[in-house]
Amino acid sequence: MPTYKAPVEDFMFLFHDLLKIQDRDDLPGFTDLTEDMTRAILEGGAKFCEEVLQPLNQSGDEEGAVFENGVVRVPKGFKEAYDAYCENGWNRLGAPEELGGANMPAVVNFAFAEMGNAANQAFAMYPGLTSAAYSALAVTGDDWMKEHVVPKMVSGEWCGTMCLTEPHCGTDLKLMKTKAVEQEDGTYKLSGTKIFISGGDHDMTDNIVHMVIAKIPDEDGKLANDLSTVNFFMVPKVMVDKETGELGARNGVSVGSIEKKMGIKAQATCVLNFDEATAYRLGPKPQPKSADAGDKPKSKSQGMAGMFGMMNAARMGVGIQGIAIGDVAYQNGAIYANERTAGRALSGAKNPEDSADPIIVHPDVRRMLLASRSFVEGARALAMWVSVMFTEARAAKDEKQREFAADMGQLMTPIIKGYFTDKGFEAANQSMQVFGGHGYVKDHGMEQFVRDARINQVYEGANGVQALDLVGRKMTAKGGRAPMAFFAHVQAFIDANKDDANLKPQLDALQAGLKDLQDAAIWLAENAPKDFENAGAASYDVMTMFGIVALGFMWAQMAKTAQAKLDAGEGDPEFLKRKLVLARYWAERELPMTASLKVRASAGASTLMELDAANF
Repeated sequence: MPTYKAPVEDFMFLFHDLLKIQDRDDLPGFTDLTEDMTRAILEGGAKFCEEVLQPLNQSGDEEGAVFENGVVRVPKGFKEAYDAYCENGWNRLGAPEELGGANMPAVVNFAFAEMGNAANQAFAMYPGLTSAAYSALAVTGDDWMKEHVVPKMVSGEWCGTMCLTEPHCGTDLKLMKTKAVEQEDGTYKLSGTKIFISGGDHDMTDNIVHMVIAKIPDEDGKLANDLSTVNFFMVPKVMVDKETGELGARNGVSVGSIEKKMGIKAQATCVLNFDEATAYRLGPKPQPKSADAGDKPKSKSQGMAGMFGMMNAARMGVGIQGIAIGDVAYQNGAIYANERTAGRALSGAKNPEDSADPIIVHPDVRRMLLASRSFVEGARALAMWVSVMFTEARAAKDEKQREFAADMGQLMTPIIKGYFTDKGFEAANQSMQVFGGHGYVKDHGMEQFVRDARINQVYEGANGVQALDLVGRKMTAKGGRAPMAFFAHVQAFIDANKDDANLKPQLDALQAGLKDLQDAAIWLAENAPKDFENAGAASYDVMTMFGIVALGFMWAQMAKTAQAKLDAGEGDPEFLKRKLVLARYWAERELPMTASLKVRASAGASTLMELDAANF
């Protein structure tokens, strides 16, 4: 059976040595984030994840969520774990105090989210999606929803979902067929089918609040083939009385089936059928198109803002899942590598009294483990930095600081979702490889990590879509302000530390990687306008380059911090020395990949687009 140890000390290093959150009195919610406070939160969360959630991960996968006689049941132990999760307040860590939450900043919330997903991703998705749903509802909902619905979701008494995808419509929302017809009382009757709905139904709570997107038909009952009439709706599984908040009759929402999935089998991923379900529009009512033939239709309605906010938060959360699955898989791979004996070290027997050495002596095993750990810890650092940026973007006192933070949050979100989940899956694969044939069978639980990790690259916008979003929107917005700000920020760090002999290997590699990334960005700026296919052809490689350089930047900062603590005789020397080795690994073996990626990115689209479709 696999194990999991939450990385409390690593989070403490990031919080208080690298990011120094204890000194950020300028940001709301940071005043009380002393080392004693954050350690108490992290250790409490770690204990719950290790002792309650992790033991249910493998059994939950084997049992799976079940749909029988119109009822969805979660695996054994999940409801009890969910009740304990809510009773202990882990679902309310980031919720506002006025709603009964602890009002912790994003940096603390995402740290706990990583631990929960590493321990049991299928479970963590239930409260994770609920948090995203109630956060959107708290912004866009009517007063009665904020009074009677949001508090029940915050407390965990009710759960929530995101209902976007349809059988014929994934990323291209213009193809959506789900419709919402306005009624005399201002509600809507919503009809259609949504698929791949995580937490779509289950027996853990009395009600589930579905956050649904649908089109509002025109006066002739027709649906526009664009986003102009797409709106955001709240559709409860069970009706809620507006005056009292009491539950009433069952709404017109039913489960068609549970998806038969590759992984996260304990997560009740449902096909949901909406049959004239009562729905409540969130946000402004869409304006009809002008009859003037020269008036271009709007690309989307204002009501979509809440949906995009929820979706962007979910994309960050999925990136965290990439770190989490990479970490738990790595941990088990490292344990096995120290226990399993096979062969002898190339430099001579390390355990001559035994018949073989542990496989940790072999360079290739170490290559796989170091690749995984250097990604996990570098990605964790970047995620925590971006989490602080989210708070700064909203609440920093200086306008320029808010602007920079907002740019970094926007720029890094598709990178975190796309690159992190790619590398998280790769880490799970590499850790399974450490086990050899024993990783391929179910006994050790490694194959589950690989299966579970694979969905992270797909949902909340497949990674190719994230790459397109990066090069087509995030890098070009406001004249390319965000990438230029990032490039300048990294360059400033390099320049400020150029005389530090200890950092020279990391800074030389980071400088080269940054130059490759800048060259690729310039190539895109020159060639994408000539042929937009060039942007699409280069996008994935550019996203990967961004990820490599961003983690290189974090590793250089962590190396500087670790060396300073060692020189001062502070902290755990073994912990800090390991940081330095991992930083060198990233500089020597990951950052050089930007050179080949630059060549790939600048190859253009001609070869990719040359073959006729029939020749594939």
